[in-house]
Amino acid sequence: MLTDQTRRAAFPSLETMTYLNTAAEGIPPLVVGQALQHYFRDHQLGMDGRERHQAQREEVKALTAQLYGLTAAEIGICSCSSEAYNLAALALNLQPGDEVIINDLDFPAGATPWLQPTCPATVKVWRARGGGLRVEDLIPLLGPATRLVTVSLVSFFNGFMIPLPAVVEAVRRFSPALLAVDVTQGLGRIPLRLSGVDLVVSSTHKWILACHGGGLVGVPQERTAEWTVPAGGWFNLQDAFGPDRFKQANSLPGAASFTVGMPNYPAIYAIRAALAYIQGVGVEAIEAAARPLVHTCLEGLARLPVELLTPLEKDALAGIIAFRHPAAEQIHGLLHAANIHIMAHAGRLRVALHGYNTMADVERFLEKLAEALRHVGQD
Repeated sequence: MLTDQTRRAAFPSLETMTYLNTAAEGIPPLVVGQALQHYFRDHQLGMDGRERHQAQREEVKALTAQLYGLTAAEIGICSCSSEAYNLAALALNLQPGDEVIINDLDFPAGATPWLQPTCPATVKVWRARGGGLRVEDLIPLLGPATRLVTVSLVSFFNGFMIPLPAVVEAVRRFSPALLAVDVTQGLGRIPLRLSGVDLVVSSTHKWILACHGGGLVGVPQERTAEWTVPAGGWFNLQDAFGPDRFKQANSLPGAASFTVGMPNYPAIYAIRAALAYIQGVGVEAIEAAARPLVHTCLEGLARLPVELLTPLEKDALAGIIAFRHPAAEQIHGLLHAANIHIMAHAGRLRVALHGYNTMADVERFLEKLAEALRHVGQD
C-alpha cells in the first residue's frame, strides 16, 4: 500500500486508473477476495462450517476493538450503519420532551431516524459555519432535555473533522446526553481516539477496504444499559430457544444486541481480511503517507477557480476534500474520460485520498482538473 511494489501486489486495478473516490467505495486488496473464497470453502462444509464462521466473527470483533479503543466484548456487528442507527433509536426509546441534536454536515444514516414522524423527540440542528462544525455553536443547543448528540467524526460532505475532545467536553458539561459518533470516513484512514464516546458506528466498504454488508458497532461497557436494543430476532437474545421463548424475549446487553439475526458471514470474512491488512500496514503509517497528499491537493485546489467547501484548516482534515463548480457534472465527465475517478453530486465534487494513493495521483488530478476548467470556461 505504501510502496510501489506493495501497491502493485495488493491493488493491481490501480495500475490502470487514478482512483480518488475511497469516501464512496474503497478498492479492496486481493486478500479480501481470497477471504471471500475462504468463506465459500468453509460454507461448503454445511453446519460444520459454522464454527469457522464464528471464529472469523470473533476475529473481526477483536480487530475492530483495537481500532476503537474498546474490548472485543464491547463490539457488535450488524449489516450497515443505517441499521445500527435504527436499532439505536429502538434502544433510546425517546419520549415527548426529549431532544436530539443532529448536524447539517452529516450522512443521512445518522440524522434521519430522528426525523421520522414516529419519533416523538424534538430535533435541533447543529449548523456548520465556514464549512465546519464549531463547538461554540453546539453549546447553546445543549440542555437538560438533550438525550442524544449524533455526529460524524469526518463529514462525508466536505471532509471536516470535528474536534472530538472538545465536543465530548461540551456534551458532558452542558447536558446529560449520550454522544454517538459515526467513524465511517475515518476508520482505517486516521488513528481514532474515541474516549468519552457512548456509541461508535462504522460501515465497512470505504476506508477499511472490505465489502458491503457490515456495520461495526462499539458500546463501552458502562453504556450497555442505554444501548441495549429491544428488537426481535434470535442471535441478539439471551435465550432464544429456551422454555420461555414464547413468553418473553430478553436482549443480550449492549453491543451484542445489535446483531439481531444470522450474521452476514461472507462480509465478516472480507472485513476480517481487510482489517488485518489495514492493521498490518498500520493506520499511523497510512496517515503519515497520505496527509502530505491531502495538503498538496487542498493547496492546489485553492489556486484554481473552484469554490472550496472544505475549510482551509489542515488540523481539521482526514482524507476528504470537496469543492463546487457550476459545470461540476461536465468536469466530472472530462476527468472520468481521463480515467480519474472522483465523486460528483448536485454540483459538488469530492476527492478522497488513501494510503494507496501517490503524489503522482494528486499531480495528475490537479493537471487534468485545470485542463477541464479551461475547457468548460471556453464552452
